[in-house]
Amino acid sequence: MMAMTGEKPGQMENPEDGREAEPEIKYRGWKAMPYVIGNETFEKLGTIGTAANLLVYLTTIFHLKSVTAATLLNIFSGTTNLTPLLGAFLSDTYLGRYITLGCASVSSLLGMLLLTLTAAISKLHPPKCDNGQQCVGPSSVQLVVLLCSFGFLVIGAGGIRPCNLAFGADQFNPHTEIGRRGINSFFNWYYFTFTGAMMISSTFIIYIQSNVSWSLGLAIPTILMFFSCALFFLGTRLYVKVKPEGSPFTSIAQVLVVAFRKRGLKQPDDPETSLFNPPHLSSLVSKLPFTNQFRFLDKAAIMTPMDAIKPNGHAANPWRLCSLQQVEQVKCLARIIPIWASGTILFVALVQESSFVVFQGLQADRHFGKSKFEIPAASFTVFSMLALTIWIPVYDRILVPWLRRATGKEAGFTLLQRMGIGIVLTVVAMVVSGLVEGRRRSYALHRPALGIAPSGGTISSMSSFWLVPQLVLLGFAEAFNLIGQVEFYYKQFPENMRSLAGGVFFFGLACANYLSGFMVTVIHRTTGHNGKDNWLANDLNHGRLDYFYFLIALMEVVNFVFFIVFANWYRYKGLEDGHEIALEKSKSKSSLV
Repeated sequence: MMAMTGEKPGQMENPEDGREAEPEIKYRGWKAMPYVIGNETFEKLGTIGTAANLLVYLTTIFHLKSVTAATLLNIFSGTTNLTPLLGAFLSDTYLGRYITLGCASVSSLLGMLLLTLTAAISKLHPPKCDNGQQCVGPSSVQLVVLLCSFGFLVIGAGGIRPCNLAFGADQFNPHTEIGRRGINSFFNWYYFTFTGAMMISSTFIIYIQSNVSWSLGLAIPTILMFFSCALFFLGTRLYVKVKPEGSPFTSIAQVLVVAFRKRGLKQPDDPETSLFNPPHLSSLVSKLPFTNQFRFLDKAAIMTPMDAIKPNGHAANPWRLCSLQQVEQVKCLARIIPIWASGTILFVALVQESSFVVFQGLQADRHFGKSKFEIPAASFTVFSMLALTIWIPVYDRILVPWLRRATGKEAGFTLLQRMGIGIVLTVVAMVVSGLVEGRRRSYALHRPALGIAPSGGTISSMSSFWLVPQLVLLGFAEAFNLIGQVEFYYKQFPENMRSLAGGVFFFGLACANYLSGFMVTVIHRTTGHNGKDNWLANDLNHGRLDYFYFLIALMEVVNFVFFIVFANWYRYKGLEDGHEIALEKSKSKSSLV
């Protein structure tokens, strides 16, 4: 095993198991960031804009029906948010983050290259529709090539999404003050570049694809994806490469099975000294202190006369006796679940807002001042990204140093405080959204219309710039909650499950998408009876989208109460009774596998 600490290379001794000392690895910190963040930025520039515009590509170039194209993209989107769980498992168990990221980046490049070829080579997409003639759909071969490109992109997302953040944070020394501050700033700046890439993709690249040439519009992201791969591999010699320590899921299963088998045993009076606690040999995973939560799991570490112990002090059969360390790792995950659920509920507001703000824009005055130029309705989401992009450097460079002095906390706020602020901002944003929609609808019903929207409804004379405040508030909410979530999962998951932490974040996004679809279906079926339109009618002037926004605001208020309860109950990893327990001695060494 290669050690990872210190700022200078040296030798690591391991007196516990007698293994040969191995050289330490020097943390490069910010020196490695141009390659790590560059890889991520170019990857997002290459894939996000393309993914956002795929519906147009499938309907105009491949001549798929709208329903078929939307269904295909829903499957594609859902799968890309679920495969990170598989990618996290492979990374934490077998491959490690470096190999997983390298393979996934190449897979994304192949996916983009195939997708570009479907546009550039005439035989790989249906012929253009002739005037007065019915459009010809794609052939079997054309569909196979298209689906293969999607498959490579899904594989790429499955490896990149759960690993990129954890891999970047691995480059900083968590045992020094400079390293810990570097990790905190890394999450902020990572999200800053991520959002900047989204803004460019959602404007420039989409414009090229839709208005200039699909071949060129897909070739540009493919070239950017090539730069992403090149940057990643160019930084190889600088990286700290954490190797896997085996499947964490097996250890979790062992604790649950043994705790169930020993459910009839009496809890020990002094669990800290009575429970099975063998020597801790892993230098990657920190030793966790005993906690009083989920005491029923402690029974997995109760020794009985039937439990045999190896000469090295470890259990002969881990399916009959687990260590206290294993039990505490499972407790870590159990404590995180309610916080994760709260974050998933918050995602629902972001998903719904990003969808319906487009429809609001279509039925509002989108002219820029008195000019004839109209802002595309889909471009309004850029204001949310812009707010986040501007806020992050202000927060990281100005607010955090001030808060650090005022609160005495290294990051200014605790992670849970930061996430709670994001939920509050979401509630305010949804209330503002409801009020603005009420104003837009009132203008449409009681003032002269500016025209007819694609939905068939009249266009309100209210300026679409009234939509900006709610989007700015949601941008701030993302800056607090989403970045807080990502950092929270990285720091609170056991070290051998950090790729899984990234996968869990995207799994929450997938669940939010499914929950959002369920909410829309329920609203359609339960509102608008007796001949009236439902709240989410195609013509917003006849619906009550404002009621829907207020309903989401109420849901987020309940979510905030839920969050407060579990945030007060939560115990940070390595903390007991509110006091930090040193995870290592002043010059202890952590390791890289």
